[in-house]
Amino acid sequence: MAPSTPLKALLLASSCTGLSAFMHTAPVSFRPVTSLAAQRRGRPRGPVRTIEIKPPMNEEIPFDEFRVSVPDFTKNPNGQVSKDEVLGIMSKADAIAKAKELGGLDVILINENSVPPVVKIVDYSKYRYEKEKKAKDAKKNSKSSEVKEVKMSYKIDVHDYGVRIKNASKFLKQGNRVKCTVQFKGREVQHDKLGFQLLDRMAEDMVKICTMEGKAKREGRSLSCILTPRPEVTKALNDRRRAEEKEKKTNKRKKNELKAQKDDPDDVRKVNLNDHDEDVDGSLDELLGSDSATDELFN
Repeated sequence: MAPSTPLKALLLASSCTGLSAFMHTAPVSFRPVTSLAAQRRGRPRGPVRTIEIKPPMNEEIPFDEFRVSVPDFTKNPNGQVSKDEVLGIMSKADAIAKAKELGGLDVILINENSVPPVVKIVDYSKYRYEKEKKAKDAKKNSKSSEVKEVKMSYKIDVHDYGVRIKNASKFLKQGNRVKCTVQFKGREVQHDKLGFQLLDRMAEDMVKICTMEGKAKREGRSLSCILTPRPEVTKALNDRRRAEEKEKKTNKRKKNELKAQKDDPDDVRKVNLNDHDEDVDGSLDELLGSDSATDELFN
């Protein structure tokens, strides 16, 4: 229905205009949309990626001349691979040509600090495999010393004290350091002098195999000291490990020799015949005696 008077029409128009203006000027808040990948933080899922650092090879080597060596795969009588064969000092172009001549191998920089630098002609995949194998063997054979702990009370019994001494001695003879700790409960901490005396007594009882690092220290409601094996104990342990490693290598070499004899029975037959001939010669010498006349007669 139309307004009856012009005044009413004017008021109605002004009210509509004000409302529309308010609607257009009202602030509008927009929430930024972020992807799921942007919201994630920290390390990505999955195993830790290792970046391989390759040594300079072929044209990447920044030197013009270097000492070249090639691996020698011929085995010595002990069954071990011989050392590398040195070809001498060569230019980069000659070394790369020699690598291609040997079957498409790579020229790998081994030592850049020497004069002249040292490179090796070898297949890179095989070189990397041998390097990783040596690193694993070295990590397996090397045993870093650990810190073992022996805990006790300041009023420990004689039998329990003997058990602690036995365990600490076992750890020290294995090449490990031992942390001796005396624990206190409640008001027992006022008897710390007895704790210091107990640690000193423990170090004196094992003075033949260990030494105390510094003096005993207080750590809250406990006292502790570090016992280190003596150099003689460490040396004996290293000698025993080397002897075990040597025995293991000897047994492996003998096993390889027996396997080679089984694979080639002709060699075994020759060895047995030679042994039989030596036994016959020895028996003849025992029967006839060894003098110049018999030697001329049979020779």
